[in-house]
Amino acid sequence: PMPNHYRQGVFYLLLGEFLFVAMAAAIKAVDDAVPHALVIFWRNAFGLMFLTPFLLAGGWNLRQRLKTPCLKYHLLRAGSGLTAMYGYFYIIRHIPLAEATLVKMSAPFFLPLVAFVWLKDKLPKMTMISILIGFAGVVIILKPGTDEFSPIALWGLAAALLASIAKVTIRKMGGTEDTVRIVFYFAVFSTLLSLIPAALNWTPLSIETWGWLVLTGLLGTLGQMTMTQAYRIAPPGKIGLFTYSTVIYASLFGWLFWGEVLSIYTLIGSALVFFAGALSFYSKRSRITEESVSGKQRPEA
Repeated sequence: PMPNHYRQGVFYLLLGEFLFVAMAAAIKAVDDAVPHALVIFWRNAFGLMFLTPFLLAGGWNLRQRLKTPCLKYHLLRAGSGLTAMYGYFYIIRHIPLAEATLVKMSAPFFLPLVAFVWLKDKLPKMTMISILIGFAGVVIILKPGTDEFSPIALWGLAAALLASIAKVTIRKMGGTEDTVRIVFYFAVFSTLLSLIPAALNWTPLSIETWGWLVLTGLLGTLGQMTMTQAYRIAPPGKIGLFTYSTVIYASLFGWLFWGEVLSIYTLIGSALVFFAGALSFYSKRSRITEESVSGKQRPEA
């Protein structure tokens, strides 16, 4: 049976979002000094290195520790999550950090759609309304039809869709896989898959740049650990509202380090996104819960 601990899930989610925004800020600090493909590879490679102590802490019988009945789901999670990473890291470099984060925040609105297609979950009327409001907010943030519109931000929408698939996959594995195993397989597969693009874009790096890349690996691994723990022990649809804390973190980082100020479009759009998230969260029928994944409802612990 899949665990269901709401409060712990909220705590891990808030911490994970902070760590991911800190990682995004580190990536933005590197800026154009490192090819995009190298940033992705070293983030995963260093992440795998930092994960090793967590893996060994579970005992030295690694064969038993890493044995999994969910290899296909690990592959699906790695493929969708890595591709989402490429998209998100790309837009971080080209648009303000808070706006990039807000575009990423369309992921919760994709979650019910993914559940509908994959898990055959129902789409209640209130869920559809919240999805439409949320995407309306994202459209305002993107500012299509104006000189401020950046087509690059569309990569963020694609990344959000793929990230939602990865999150539902984590929940799918929650009954049999622990957090370390889920993150380990993601790190291994992501490192291997990103190696070829990195090799094609290889370039010498300065000591300072190496320091930033090591930091992204550390922050990314800790973020993966806490985020995976959150979605493993609690239904994504019930804790998803707290992912919007990332916008607060991103706005603060952007203002402190790059002097970024949110435009009126971003403020209006973010208000709609927040409202849609709250509407979805407080609707009793709006969810991707344990009922969606396992076919039956369990009481919260």
